[in-house]
Amino acid sequence: MSKYKLFLLRHGEGAWNKENRFCSWVDQKLSENGVVEAQECGRLLKEQGYQFDQVFTSILSRSIQTAWLVLEAMGQEWVPVTKSWRLNERHYGALIGLNRAEMALNHGEEQVKLWRRSYDITPPPIDESHPYYAEIYNDRRYSTCDVPKEELPKTESLKEVLDRLLPYWNDVIVPVIKSGKTVLISAHGNSCRALLKHLEDISETDIVNVTLPTGVPVLLELDEDLRPVKPRQLLGDQAKIQAAIKKVEDQGKANAQNK
Repeated sequence: MSKYKLFLLRHGEGAWNKENRFCSWVDQKLSENGVVEAQECGRLLKEQGYQFDQVFTSILSRSIQTAWLVLEAMGQEWVPVTKSWRLNERHYGALIGLNRAEMALNHGEEQVKLWRRSYDITPPPIDESHPYYAEIYNDRRYSTCDVPKEELPKTESLKEVLDRLLPYWNDVIVPVIKSGKTVLISAHGNSCRALLKHLEDISETDIVNVTLPTGVPVLLELDEDLRPVKPRQLLGDQAKIQAAIKKVEDQGKANAQNK
């Protein structure tokens, strides 16, 4: 029997999503389409009668901006929003800024799929010569983290995303849910996938095939032990959702041109 409702949301389309580039920890705002996605998500949730008590986001603007737009569309701007780097997107290391389709052309679609979707394969690490290294690690927001800046990741597998996310989930988010509050986590494709793997006990093999489109809320109905009592629900027009999932999956193909 369902006792708690948890909503996961991959942020609306970002500027680099549109350009089919690995965005990761580079701070990007939403594209025009991403703003619309977030607003439509909020309207959908309002129409279906949902209300939130607490929202959690990463410390990246596209995640925060999405939460703001959703709450505004729902008329729930007053709901508290808590931010943590532990909900950040996966750190793609040296791949940050590169075009996925060009990478598939140069390295093969299978290699790009492994970098993007596998559980325990880690991309090459970022170093100080990388064009976005200084932008990331000199950013003031990372001086507020709960670990020293020098201990922040330089690359991550999905497993490592889950490893840094779980303490925050267990220590901060779980007590809020178990207090009876309805929570929205507005985060990123990989931080949401990592949490889904944990909650739904998805195998390392099967998580490769879990795709979350931008701006589509995922409803999880959980029992008292925070285990799902029914399959996850992607809310909205199902034909549009399937088309959006295919669009995300095609981004790693050599013939993808900013799809």
